Amino acid sequence: QVQLVESGGGLVKPGGSLTLSCEASKFTFRGLTMAWYRRAPGKERELVARIGDGHNTDYSDSVKGRFYISRDKAGNGIYLRMVNLTPEDTAVYSCFVEEWGVWGQGTQVTVSS
Repeated sequence: QVQLVESGGGLVKPGGSLTLSCEASKFTFRGLTMAWYRRAPGKERELVARIGDGHNTDYSDSVKGRFYISRDKAGNGIYLRMVNLTPEDTAVYSCFVEEWGVWGQGTQVTVSS
């Protein structure tokens, strides 16, 4: 059974930065489309960013220019670099493998002064 493990969340002040990581034990992400989603308190889950096997990327309008999704060449992980964070970015962030329909457990990001 595939398990995705996210890390890198935490508490950061407005304007700060964080980098989230997502890895799968004993599996690689080569050839797969990966995405980061988030769910804020009282809101629906939303797509934040997606990266295809060809490294093509998509971003939600709310994070464009501030968040950057990437994947390592070995296919072992994907990352979400988040800069200039605002309190509206507070949410649980989860990675998702589209071809497998598998979710990670999520990592909390809290932006607060």
